[in-house]
Amino acid sequence: MPQIAEIPTEPLDVLAVGAHPDDLEILCGGTLAKLARQGARVALLDLTNGEPTPRGNLQQREQEALLAAEILGIPLRFQAGLPNRILMDCPEHRFRLATWFRKLRPQVVLGIAGRTVAASPDHYQAQLLIEASRFYSQLTHWDERFEGTRPFRVPHLVYAPFPFDAEQHLWSGTFVVDVTDTWEQKLRSVRAYASQFDSARLEKIERVLLGNAIHHGNRCGFALGECFALPTPVGTDNFLSLVLGSKGIPAPPALGDTSLPTTLRGGQSS
Repeated sequence: MPQIAEIPTEPLDVLAVGAHPDDLEILCGGTLAKLARQGARVALLDLTNGEPTPRGNLQQREQEALLAAEILGIPLRFQAGLPNRILMDCPEHRFRLATWFRKLRPQVVLGIAGRTVAASPDHYQAQLLIEASRFYSQLTHWDERFEGTRPFRVPHLVYAPFPFDAEQHLWSGTFVVDVTDTWEQKLRSVRAYASQFDSARLEKIERVLLGNAIHHGNRCGFALGECFALPTPVGTDNFLSLVLGSKGIPAPPALGDTSLPTTLRGGQSS
């Protein structure tokens, strides 16, 4: 089972950061499982332990988080030790998270995003904290504030937006990952949080997740997809690799179908 472990000697490919245990599984568990299958060096970082809550306890939450990581195939899960319910984007917390960035040296930070006004305000504070800490991580002449670690610039930031964000965002770039083959793995990782999801809550969250995955996946020709956003436009040096990543329209008409107008026959691949 994954442990809240020692810092790896090799830099990470992806560090996924959430406010609470279960945030990452809910938002991007399918993609995290796919990254693990593909051999990427991935770690999970929970900013808080999620306690206190009306359900469960500290020991139970920790075991659930480790089990969920095991289900996703991710051997490294870390706990930042910041306070639940009062998580804030403040200098002290920026120093703490930036220190984790300096220690783990990820190529990509994958962070949660969105204002969830009907749920925990920790979620939006986590987004702000991740953005600010990415900047703090590279600062020089301040090493004493980061446990003596060396400055590190995180090359890439990717957002995993909440599907119930209070705002409609115009992100600079978005993309969708096909998670059809890891969907059941994602659901099992969410079900690992038995203290948080009784049968009624689990049924509701699974319905929300499935609807969201069908919506995003369908737009790219996938059965199920997870959507991600970027603070910059999507860039590539391989035109075909980017364009052919989607599977085109979900139900392309057959070539030569004379019942369709000429301009629609055959459809387009993208």
